[in-house]
Amino acid sequence: MIATWRKRAACRGIDVEIFYPATDEDDDAEPAKAVCAECPVRQACLEHALANREREGIWGGTTERERRRILRQRRKSA
Repeated sequence: MIATWRKRAACRGIDVEIFYPATDEDDDAEPAKAVCAECPVRQACLEHALANREREGIWGGTTERERRRILRQRRKSA
């Protein structure tokens, strides 16, 4: 079953290729991040990616490297 938040995602219907850039570099990730910036469910998407340790793609406006950093910061704060 599709998560409820996914039904409201700004990326719905957009070519998924932009969410899987060749590198983690900002220039490559920018088109996807621009879509995420306008997304009403960005936080839910990010939390999904963090909880499921998504290793590829742009989720919630973050690259895999940025998500690793968030997880490290959360562990330090806990």
